[in-house]
Amino acid sequence: MVQNKLTTTTKLSLSHAAAAAVKTTLSLLLLLLLFAPTSWARAPFACDPRNGLTRGLRFCRAGLPIHVRVRDLLGRLTLQEKIRLLVNNAAAVPRLGIQGYEWWSEALHGVSNVGPGTKFGGAFPGATSFPQVITTAASFNATLWEEIGRVVSDEARAMYNGGTAGLTYWSPNVNVFRDPRWGRGQETPGEDPVMAGKYAASYVRGLQGNVGNRLKVAACCKHYTAYDLDNWNGVDRYHFNARVSKQDLEDTYDVPFKACVVDGKVASVMCSYNQVNGVPTCADPNLLKNTIRGQWRLNGYIVSDCDSVGVLYESQHYTATPEDAAADTIKAGLDLDCGPFLAVHTEEAIRGGKLAEADVDLALANTVTVQMRLGMFDGEPSAQPYGNLGPRDVCTPAHQQLALEAARQGVVLLKNQGQALPLSTRRHRTVAVIGPNSDVTVTMIGNYAGVACGYTTPLQGIGRYTRTVHQQGCAGVACNSNQLFGAAETAARQADATVLVMGLDQSIEAEFRDRAGLLLPGHQQELVSRVAMASRGPTILVLMSGGPIDVSFAKNDPRIAAILWAGYPGQAGGQAIADVLFGTVNPGGRLPMTWYPQEYVAKIPMTNMNMRANLASGYPGRTYRFYKGPVVYPFGYGMSYTTYRHSLVEAPTQVSMPLASLGAVTVARNSSSLSTGIKAAHVNCDAASLEIHVDVKNTGSMDGMHTLLVFSEPPEGKWSPAKQLIGFEKVHVPAGSQRRVRFDIRVCEHLSVVDEFGIRRIPIGEHKLRIGDLEHSMTLQANLE
Repeated sequence: MVQNKLTTTTKLSLSHAAAAAVKTTLSLLLLLLLFAPTSWARAPFACDPRNGLTRGLRFCRAGLPIHVRVRDLLGRLTLQEKIRLLVNNAAAVPRLGIQGYEWWSEALHGVSNVGPGTKFGGAFPGATSFPQVITTAASFNATLWEEIGRVVSDEARAMYNGGTAGLTYWSPNVNVFRDPRWGRGQETPGEDPVMAGKYAASYVRGLQGNVGNRLKVAACCKHYTAYDLDNWNGVDRYHFNARVSKQDLEDTYDVPFKACVVDGKVASVMCSYNQVNGVPTCADPNLLKNTIRGQWRLNGYIVSDCDSVGVLYESQHYTATPEDAAADTIKAGLDLDCGPFLAVHTEEAIRGGKLAEADVDLALANTVTVQMRLGMFDGEPSAQPYGNLGPRDVCTPAHQQLALEAARQGVVLLKNQGQALPLSTRRHRTVAVIGPNSDVTVTMIGNYAGVACGYTTPLQGIGRYTRTVHQQGCAGVACNSNQLFGAAETAARQADATVLVMGLDQSIEAEFRDRAGLLLPGHQQELVSRVAMASRGPTILVLMSGGPIDVSFAKNDPRIAAILWAGYPGQAGGQAIADVLFGTVNPGGRLPMTWYPQEYVAKIPMTNMNMRANLASGYPGRTYRFYKGPVVYPFGYGMSYTTYRHSLVEAPTQVSMPLASLGAVTVARNSSSLSTGIKAAHVNCDAASLEIHVDVKNTGSMDGMHTLLVFSEPPEGKWSPAKQLIGFEKVHVPAGSQRRVRFDIRVCEHLSVVDEFGIRRIPIGEHKLRIGDLEHSMTLQANLE
């Protein structure tokens, strides 16, 4: 009736005033439709402007400094209310208008539903699933890492606005991939601590945004520290005491975490299950209060790995009573417990005099501060920055294209005999696609993943280029039977080329599942060799895995023309693999970890945390920095379809280090520092830097994304690694073109070594830089003037 009346009325000759009134009314109705809460919008977490009881409270005044608001809120809470906020499923405080909050969400390589804080369904059926971290790390592209973080946080904020996710994401995992058998190595950026630190800072910046003190989402670097064993040979993470030297802690294990806090300004750090030198990390004040918060100046909160406070009491028997466990962890610097332990035992610890309420206040100040930086106490989410993000901002074409690009950049070409690759759609009109990973979906997204927007399997990707003949060959990656091998061999005989997609999945390597060895599981090697013998055309081996695999047999078999490693390449992995196979994309990935031979693991128990080799005991050392034995493929290895030439344009041959003070000069003159190395603390590190300029020319016929790695070799000494990565850059170089790349080298960070006491020193003398096929020597001197 109203519409009819309006229609009838508008047929009449309206006055200008009446017409203007109608126009204004329609505009207001349109605005209401545009900005009214939708079916997916969330109610405010706190400080709802419609709640007359709380909107005037001081902690709800967004214009006040955050520390003032935090102090006001803590002053209003009872002890019981405070204690219920110490755990991941923090309870509501209805009388203050504060809802309950689930702190545990995950976003390792896309919004995940592993934690209880995130749910898929309704307006949010899935999220963009990027390649597993080890694959993205192979791109050696820090710009890509940050961009992925930005996209993931867009989707995370959108889901938070829709009430299906939180704002605190316990990612990334930046532990060093120390042992090739570790089931969670796939989650990490690899074995190099500097690279892992660069990844941590880049991804965290992408996640958290760059708007002053405000957070888009709150990231968390985990698992601090020396955590890289889950369940091996009867030893599990809940009972493991990692015996780590001060040297290795400073030189390797802590490096990514320091970069995450200092450079990435992460909002949280998670302590691990294991003990370090007899003390559970979550109860060690030296690690938490003194190092993370004291030395590195964490602006955020420290959270336990899930149930690790309970573990240190119940499994490790570190404390005599549960109240002691609650008191020890909070006083050590723990702010939040993933698990119920602190909610159950903290009050009794206070009543027993083992803990003060002021200690609880300090912990809550850190967590609430992060929530306020996230805008959770600023009222309507829709009225805040990022409040406009919603379902239309998840799984967008641009986001899915980035997932494809990340997968392409992460593919590593390990072998290309006789330039068998790229394949040709003209010559290879039929391709046999064989193997247990040839048509998989969920396998491609690894662990700590969510629900992908959609998948392109390797079979589907190859099928977009040419006709395919498919045989699984093995019923699964365990490959316990060879009954299907005959059909696979027949397919290979009939095809112009054969692609075998083999490797691992989460049944072989995963959280709480470390590998026993490095070989392909079951009868996979037999399948590869038999199919290669039968194949009419070239045989290409594609490997999906998180950890390295000893494929020496394939490397040395002339019937296997090419080998690709794709890691776990994410939702678009099959398309990326096909694009590399057929030359739409020129591979530029490099291995972020050493591929050891199987005999390596026979010499080295996972429980030995020492990084450096011990020739007297036969201990071979770990990672490319300290292991000098035979490898299948080295760290940083990767081939291309084109060729590059490097030339050094600018680099100093003499570097003079300014010392920090007259006192430092006196110490240097009167000690053995000049022979053992100057303490980095005695150097004016801000003034101790240099630049290197390198020209890269693409001398082949195909455009390429080239990875430049810069390694330093310090003067020989008992502390020194063989070499260490100090810089890397990804650069696009068209065929026949040249690009100049600049590297900034900070002496204290990049040219230092760590002595047996954990003290960082800068060796005096000749340092060598290696960049591709270039070698450059320069002499470091201390300026004693």
